[in-house]
Amino acid sequence: MRTKIVGILAFFLFINANAQDKKWTLQECVDYALEHNISIKQQELSKELVEEDITIAKGNFYPSLNSSVTQNWNFGSYIDNYGGRVSRDSRSNSFGLNSNVTLYNGNRNKNNLLQVQKSLEAAGFNLEENKNGIMLYVVNFYLNVLLNKESIIIAQDQIDISKKQVERAKTLVEAGSQPRTTLLEAEATLAANEQQLTTAKNTLDLSLLSLAQLLQVSHKGFDVQDVALTIDSASLIYNDTDVIFNTAVANLPEIKSAQIAVERSEIGVEIAKGAYYPSLSFGAGLGTSYQHNQGEKDVRPIIDENNNVVYVPNGFGTQLEDNLGYNFGFSLNIPIFNRFQTKSNVAKAQINQEIAVLQLQDKQVKLRETIEKAYADAKASLDQYISAEKSLLAQNESYKNAQISFDNGAMTSFDFDQVRNRLVNAQASMANAKYNFVFRTKLLEYYLGIPIVLE
Repeated sequence: MRTKIVGILAFFLFINANAQDKKWTLQECVDYALEHNISIKQQELSKELVEEDITIAKGNFYPSLNSSVTQNWNFGSYIDNYGGRVSRDSRSNSFGLNSNVTLYNGNRNKNNLLQVQKSLEAAGFNLEENKNGIMLYVVNFYLNVLLNKESIIIAQDQIDISKKQVERAKTLVEAGSQPRTTLLEAEATLAANEQQLTTAKNTLDLSLLSLAQLLQVSHKGFDVQDVALTIDSASLIYNDTDVIFNTAVANLPEIKSAQIAVERSEIGVEIAKGAYYPSLSFGAGLGTSYQHNQGEKDVRPIIDENNNVVYVPNGFGTQLEDNLGYNFGFSLNIPIFNRFQTKSNVAKAQINQEIAVLQLQDKQVKLRETIEKAYADAKASLDQYISAEKSLLAQNESYKNAQISFDNGAMTSFDFDQVRNRLVNAQASMANAKYNFVFRTKLLEYYLGIPIVLE
């Protein structure tokens, strides 16, 4: 038994260790978020509700069929099935089956179905829009984690350099060629670099926490796969925003949803106008009944061949058969005056149509503004990246020369740290510019319908 328990614990520890060692790729993060996000699940359920509305709208074309059964007790005087008045207690049953179908009602059933079908299309586009928003959030958070990881690498490199400086300063101080302040300055620089590394690690932990919370997974042991982002040729897609905007208008789900809203409002006007037209329906039914006088047998009087009144059995089955009747008929309803309600409903539907058109135009205007801003941001990030790249190259050369001068004693440790700090700032600016440029270009690719892939 003890061996079995140890084996089970070892299995779960192995599973837990594997879960902690797992590093999520961007595609895995996106797929998991789209599958488990609560708001997406809610929209999926909302879409299912609209699908049920389609079933209801289709059902309006079919005839209805209803049955009825009653059980009554009568006390005192009543009229029986044969038209005679009876003064005694009794009980009765009645059974009915009725059907009704709408033949014409101003095409309202047809238009209702069309409108609900448009609602289903809109629900699909709304769901897709929400998924796209979640995807962009994941990409942004994922790139932020990669940036913070790169910041840790930069901070760790500075610590390695500072440690070498401390060792060199110790050697020079012990040899008497440098004052003790040189060692103290080197140790202070090392301490500052270690503090920067701690800050960078905390920032990374917070970014991982944010991404884990977005995915709705445990942050314990959560990590992402390292991606070495290289930019061989920094450039923007297209030279202006017109091509991007035209592509986005044709493909983005939020625009398609707004276009469908206009179509739904047009159908809504036709539905409202349908109340001006007559409605025609057809109905049919059958019914039967049974009556029983309390304390008496079920019999009824008849005249025999000798003109004598005799009583014959009149039980449950006989009464149901004798009392069975059928009916069918048409019903025509012609609207004449309904207190201006139809007129007002048509006016409201037309106003809603105008609102839907304006909402579509508003979304198109805001989309153009968003794309123009995204393009301007991408262009600025490109300029920032190019400048940071040039600055980093210059600071690298400056650092190499400073290292030689410092090693030869021609530069103080303070001046050398100033050069090194400029290099660190250039490395950080380069990392920020690179990830900012990547996200901005990926955002433009999203508007162009290009799948987002990190490489």
